Amino acid sequence: MSATATSTRVDLRTRYLGLELKNPIVAAASPLTGSVESLLRLQDAGAAAVVLPSLFEEQIEHEEMGTHNLMLYGAEVSPEAGSYFPEVQRQGTAIDKHLRLIADAKKALDVPVIASLNGYTPGGWTRYAKQFEGAGADAIELNVYFLATDPADTSEAVEQRYVDLVGSVCRDVKLPVAVKVAPYFSAFANIARRMTAVGASGLVLFNRFVQPDIMLEELEVAPHLVLSTSEELRLALRWIAILHGQVKTSFAATGGAHTSDDVLKVLLAGADCVMIASSLLKNGPTHVRTLLAGVERWMSEREYESVQQLKGSLSQLACPDPAAFERANYMKALKSYTSRFA
Repeated sequence: MSATATSTRVDLRTRYLGLELKNPIVAAASPLTGSVESLLRLQDAGAAAVVLPSLFEEQIEHEEMGTHNLMLYGAEVSPEAGSYFPEVQRQGTAIDKHLRLIADAKKALDVPVIASLNGYTPGGWTRYAKQFEGAGADAIELNVYFLATDPADTSEAVEQRYVDLVGSVCRDVKLPVAVKVAPYFSAFANIARRMTAVGASGLVLFNRFVQPDIMLEELEVAPHLVLSTSEELRLALRWIAILHGQVKTSFAATGGAHTSDDVLKVLLAGADCVMIASSLLKNGPTHVRTLLAGVERWMSEREYESVQQLKGSLSQLACPDPAAFERANYMKALKSYTSRFA
C-alpha cells in the first residue's frame, strides 16, 4: 500500500469544548493571531482553531479612566467646560478593536475562533465575555492570572476567587468556556474539578507567565519573555494524564509543544488538542503542516485509525504503570541518574 493510501486511513478529527476540530493543532494566542491576514495563513497551514490575543481588563480600565479625566478637565473653571470637548468616539478603543477582530475573523475563517480574556474582577470578566459572545466568538478562553502577594491571602480564599470568576462567566454566557490556569495550586486536581463543576467546559494546562528579571547594568526590574521548550511540556503532560477520566472536561496542552512527538505525547496522555505559540513564532505558520505530517505518519506506521483511538491510551487510568505519574517515578528517576562527578 502506498504512503498516500495509508495516510487516508488516519482520522485526525477531535473535539474540544464541544467543537469539532479537523485535527488537534490549535494556534494559541500570540502576535500571529492578532490580524486576519495572519489568521488566514494559520488556517491555510492546517490550524484547526485559533485563539485570539487576550484582551486585558486593565486596558479597558486605563482607557475609561483617561476618558473620565478628560471630561473632568476644566470643570472646576466652568460647569459648561465639558461641552468644549467633542463626544468621545468609541471605535478606537481597545474593546472595540478587539470586538472588530473577533467579527472579522469569524467572517474570514472556516475554523473556530476562540476569544481570550485576561481579567481579575467578576464584573469585568462577565461584561467583556458577553461582548465577545455578541461579536460571534465560538468559545471563550479565560486567561486567569491572579498573583497572591498579600500574606493575609489564604490558599482557600485564592482558590475560591478563581472558582467565583469562572462561575460568574459561565452563568452569563452560552458559549463554551475554557480556563487557562497555572499549576501553582497545592491540590490541582481538586481545583480542576471545582472549576469544571461551576461550568468550565475545558482546562488549558498550563499558563506560562512572563517572569520579571533584574537588569544589573540599569538596576531595574523588567519583564523577561522567553519562548518555551519541549521540556516544559512535561508538567502539562503529567497532569493531563492524571486528570483524564477523573475530571469530565476537555483538556488542551500548551507551553512546550514544538515537535510532532510532543503533540503525540499529550494526545496519548489524554489531551483533546495541543495549543502552540512559541513553535509558530520560531518556525512560522507552515510549521503546522510539519507537525500534522509527523503525527499522521507515526499513527499510520502503528496502525492507529483515529486521534480518538489514540487519545488517553497512556493516561494514568490506562497506563500499564500508573505509578509512573506519581512519587514512585520521582524516586526511580533520581536513583537512575548518574554523573561522572559522583
